Amino acid sequence: MKGAFITFEGIEGSGKSTQMALAAELLSSRGMEPVATREPGGTRIGERIRSVLLDASHEGMTPITELMLYAAARHQHVAEVIQPALGSGRPVLCDRYADATTAYQGAARRIDPALIRAIHEVATEGLWPELTLLFDLPADVGLKRARSRNAASEEGRTHDRFEREALDFHERVRAGYLDIARREPDRFVIIDADRDVGEIQKDVAKAIELGIRD
Repeated sequence: MKGAFITFEGIEGSGKSTQMALAAELLSSRGMEPVATREPGGTRIGERIRSVLLDASHEGMTPITELMLYAAARHQHVAEVIQPALGSGRPVLCDRYADATTAYQGAARRIDPALIRAIHEVATEGLWPELTLLFDLPADVGLKRARSRNAASEEGRTHDRFEREALDFHERVRAGYLDIARREPDRFVIIDADRDVGEIQKDVAKAIELGIRD
């Protein structure tokens, strides 16, 4: 597990962030000192870019602008956080990574796959996770969860740019994720996210233990 790079992917409301936090607790209890981070974000610059990307008032943002902002945040993240952590032997758990760009900007926004691949080469510096956990559930269920979560938020959080997208957008995202997983079965583990948190957590722990060996 030392120095492993594990990503958590899924549509809005899939519960991936909750499961990543639980996985980080599990690894911490075993003395592994994981670095838990997220995209977009993870760095001061990345968090600033995140606020721009998710701001619902930025309705005029073009798909290419969106793609380039994600790439900029990712490159900073890789250079400043992920590579140094892996180099020091610490496992890295990341809430979304380059597969999210392939699903959201590629499959859902319909940006040319060749351009997506070229951007990935620059933004990731060739760094890809050893294991990716895809939390899968119907798009309508996930979107309802995400919107309900925001409505119940004590901070009065509003829906971000992606949560405001129509259902067919989120269905394309889900299809995009599943397509990647089918093409890369050695890296991906698909987890049924339409279940109890505890049941999902057991599958996550098993996938991590089986997928990454010392």
